[in-house]
Amino acid sequence: MTRLPTLFYATAAICALIGMAWGIQMSASHNHLLAPAHGHLNLIGFVAMAIFGTYYALSPQAAETRLAGAHYALSLAAVVLLVPGIALAITERTEVLAQIGSLVALLAMLLFAYIVLRHGVGAASSPRATTPRATPAE
Repeated sequence: MTRLPTLFYATAAICALIGMAWGIQMSASHNHLLAPAHGHLNLIGFVAMAIFGTYYALSPQAAETRLAGAHYALSLAAVVLLVPGIALAITERTEVLAQIGSLVALLAMLLFAYIVLRHGVGAASSPRATTPRATPAE
C-alpha cells in the first residue's frame, strides 16, 4: 500500500494544529484581521487534505499513480502559497502570492476531480475490475 494517504493525513493534522494555535492567538489578541487566511488554512489545509487522504485510503489503485503524487504536491503548494498570500493581501503588501496560490489550489482540485473520474472510488473501482465477466453456460 502507498504512503500517500498518510502524507495527506499528516499534512492535515499539521495544518489543523497550526490553525488551532493561530485561532487561539487571534482570540487572545482580539485581532481577527487575518481570519480569512486562517479560514483557508483550515479549509484547504485540514478539511481538503483529510478528504483527499480518505479518498486515497479507500482507493489504493488511484493512490499508486504518479498523478496522485502530483496531486499531493499541488495541494501542499496551494496551502503554502495561498495562506500567506491571503495574509499579505489583507495587509496590503501584495496580492500576487494569493493569486498564484488560488490558481494552484484550482489546479489541485481539477486534478483530484480527474483522478476520481478516472479511477472511481474503492479498491475494485478500476474499469477492468467492474467490467462484467462472461460466465460459462451450465
